[in-house]
Amino acid sequence: MAPTPISRITIRQVGFFQPLAWLAMGWRDLHRAGIVSLTHGLVLTFIGAAIVAFARHQFWLLAGALSGFLVVAPVLATSLYALSRALERDEPADWGVISQTWLNWQDQRLNRWGEDYWRMLRFGILLAGAATTWVLTSAALITLFAPSPVHSPIDFVHFVILAKNGWLFEVWLALGAVLAAPMFASTVVAMPLLLDQQVTLKTAILTSWRVVLENPAVMAWWAALIMGFTLLGLASLLLGLILVIPMLGHASWHAYRDLVRIEPLSDEAP
Repeated sequence: MAPTPISRITIRQVGFFQPLAWLAMGWRDLHRAGIVSLTHGLVLTFIGAAIVAFARHQFWLLAGALSGFLVVAPVLATSLYALSRALERDEPADWGVISQTWLNWQDQRLNRWGEDYWRMLRFGILLAGAATTWVLTSAALITLFAPSPVHSPIDFVHFVILAKNGWLFEVWLALGAVLAAPMFASTVVAMPLLLDQQVTLKTAILTSWRVVLENPAVMAWWAALIMGFTLLGLASLLLGLILVIPMLGHASWHAYRDLVRIEPLSDEAP
């Protein structure tokens, strides 16, 4: 049984430069939450470093694995959204929020074992499946069509980006975009909405798509900012991700709050 709707969801249109305000508010929340927020950056950076260590001599795998890791980032950042929500409510943004988010979020739900209980877990599984599909597709494409084995970033530049046939890198990017665009559209506000409201997974994903369709230029700009900061974090030998990950997580909560309006059904006209 799906949860009974208790609110109406409407989408706001925001100005083109509003994502910069989200980043500023995300940085503010990172500062206010302190070590609790930074720990997320440390843990996720450690995971990224483990991926690099595992596949450092197989860059054909590493390129897909790191980008696939970013696909599931909205799920991994769930407790960052919860921290920002606590700060918004003038509640303590401490380790209790983290525990409540990951261990006890379902306790307040009426339908414990139905759709409502499993919606966040199912969303994570869907994103993990999408990430795995991209990792395998990326690895297969580079392995089968690169003129020489790709074991290092230099090999990737020589044999993929600068390949003489001139199409491998373009196809690799195009396939990545085919996955990334719908994943971004499906997740841009979905996980904060699932955390914040008693809605179904379908409603959360459709709401996320509505946000993108009603704010296409702003969402493209927001996606570019997320990608830019992520690339900066990766280019700094992953160390920049310690700050980038929590800042973007907190900023994503503020994006959700600006873009999605929750209205009680009781406010509707009879």
